Amino acid sequence: MTPALPPSGRLLVPLYVHPAVDPAAWRALRGRARQLYAVVLNAADGPGRRRDPAFHAAARDLRAAGVRLLGYVDTGYGRRSPRAVLTDVHRHRRWYGVDGVFYDQAAADRALLPRYRRLVRAARLLGAPTAVLNPGTHPDPGYADVADVLVTFEGDWASYQRARVPPWTAGHASRRFCHLVYAVPDNERKKVARTSYDRGAALHCAVPGEGSNPWRYPPSGGDNGMGDDG
Repeated sequence: MTPALPPSGRLLVPLYVHPAVDPAAWRALRGRARQLYAVVLNAADGPGRRRDPAFHAAARDLRAAGVRLLGYVDTGYGRRSPRAVLTDVHRHRRWYGVDGVFYDQAAADRALLPRYRRLVRAARLLGAPTAVLNPGTHPDPGYADVADVLVTFEGDWASYQRARVPPWTAGHASRRFCHLVYAVPDNERKKVARTSYDRGAALHCAVPGEGSNPWRYPPSGGDNGMGDDG
């Protein structure tokens, strides 16, 4: 019997390309709104120093399509000052109307749990209720009680095939975990969707990109990667 597949709405998409450079990529996201958990807005490794009209328009169009928006904020693995982090959150809210934050380069060790707990709480007070932490690996289990979603894998397809999942994740709902995979051949994208689900992560994104910015592409393929393996 073919295993049951998860419901739609399971793509968390970091699209790090300017809307003026690749407007078709942003239009593609609007067309897949029902499959999306959220889209990460990243104007300039954060919100930038001033509102970007093209990103503002892209954010407006996605919101109109019913898409949740997360503002990209670099936390420097806990080294960046809370004031700088929260300034970025405030700008994302004011300029782009985001619904939450995507705290990138998040720490994974237990010692920094209190710092991230405060950052998530502060973001919610600023009007960004959805919090995603991206350590890119499995952090201390305590982080599962801090954020709505943990990105517990970010890496290439070859590494993803070898990755392992610690037992503690089984104690949490699959919607709390996300895997971000790049350098994915088109004929393997459905395997990423099924593998993430089998490993207890209901959210994922699979893109073909490589190099310093693999997230300049929308998710691979024209569906949400939920058919039988290609």
